[in-house]
Amino acid sequence: MILFPAIDLYEGRAVRLCKGDYDRMTVYSDDPLSVARDFVRAGATHIHLVDLEGARDGTTPNLAVVEQIAGQTPLFTEIGGGIRTMQVLDTYLSHGVDRAILGTAAVNDEAFLKQAVRTYGDRIAVGVDIKNGRVAIKGWTQTSEYTLLDFCDRMVALGVTTLICTDISRDGAMKGTNRPMYRTLSERLGVRIVASGGVSTIEDVRALADMDLYGAIIGRAYYTGDICLSDAIRIGRGEASV
Repeated sequence: MILFPAIDLYEGRAVRLCKGDYDRMTVYSDDPLSVARDFVRAGATHIHLVDLEGARDGTTPNLAVVEQIAGQTPLFTEIGGGIRTMQVLDTYLSHGVDRAILGTAAVNDEAFLKQAVRTYGDRIAVGVDIKNGRVAIKGWTQTSEYTLLDFCDRMVALGVTTLICTDISRDGAMKGTNRPMYRTLSERLGVRIVASGGVSTIEDVRALADMDLYGAIIGRAYYTGDICLSDAIRIGRGEASV
């Protein structure tokens, strides 16, 4: 299982939200590139970026920071947040980003999703963010009519090969991850599943790795020191238990 340490970007800084609430933001660093280099030193090979302003507004205000991280580290770089047009998608994927994550657009614009998958194949992932049992959109500020399984089935049918699934109620809350949800998705879907939200302890990492998931995202627990990234990476790789 691949570990994706995360940086959420807001006004050029590395921050974290609690349960997607922009009013509950903690700033961890004014230098996201330095944070990404710390990930590399811990053994990370991949990074998960979210442009929080983009998620809310559909823009790319942190593109320069994203390009720095993609160009000045060896990390496989994926980003989500506000990618709702081919212009924005092309911009990211032509500036060193390896994979782009569609969220709101995957829900609201099937024609765009199909064009993105047709053009970029497995460089496209879809973020499936669950709030009160429904798929959330627009920076988690609204909910759609889709339930988790119905939406995931639809994405697979449209050719999406990577799903990044977040239980918003656990994101940044340090309450543990939603293991039953990931077990269900792993058993039901024949695509790459990335667990996101609430990965709070080494035990969470071990449990997800035992499900043979493709990946897991670590956010707040890294910044608070509750998870040692190098230990988590070793567990994900199936190396000696920590």
